[in-house]
Amino acid sequence: VDPIFVERVFRNTGGAGVWCDVVQSAPVETCTDMARMALDEALIRLDLVEMLTEAEYDVVGQASTGEAAVELTRALRPDVVLLDVRMPVLDGISAAEIIMGERLAAVVMLTAFSERDLVDRAKAAGVVAYLVKPVSPVQLMPAIEMAVARFAETAHLAAEVDALSGQLADRKVIERAKGLIAGALDIDENAAYRWLQRAAMDRRTSMARVAERIIAGEEFTSGKPAGN
Repeated sequence: VDPIFVERVFRNTGGAGVWCDVVQSAPVETCTDMARMALDEALIRLDLVEMLTEAEYDVVGQASTGEAAVELTRALRPDVVLLDVRMPVLDGISAAEIIMGERLAAVVMLTAFSERDLVDRAKAAGVVAYLVKPVSPVQLMPAIEMAVARFAETAHLAAEVDALSGQLADRKVIERAKGLIAGALDIDENAAYRWLQRAAMDRRTSMARVAERIIAGEEFTSGKPAGN
């Protein structure tokens, strides 16, 4: 039975840094020199850049660590980010969690292993495209298009939710201010609402902003709304 990959861990062996594959049922760990690993990953990146360039994508940045990938994404705001699961400093899935959590870009995950737990972590992070290396253009391009489309849909829905949440918060503030205006001017809430409308128009601002100032006491003079 083939051994099952469990985890890649960093080891300091004889003063040299190495990555080691910890495998179930294997008597020893299989370790790879970091310099060789970095070379392998650099070659993979070159292959990916070539594929993307030939497909007329603009490659705007490259990073060798998960942390650097997050910072580049924040700075460059690309449409999609390709991340390897196994990245130094910050692993690819953790980087994806940050990128997706901040709604920065779509993410396509690349890995040499198709483990269920890794797939589940990637899905929980919001990743919709997960490819096992080596990756071919036939696999990569549809995955990118799907990830970008799904990210756009998610971003649109999130924006709608934010807008609705903002409207609900504004409504609560306005309702509270109406009560204060009605009490200060001895008028009913309909008249208080009209007063709030006029005040917003006079100040060329939103009703919610005027309401916030009334609640904070900034729009009241001698117990009455200023400008009444």
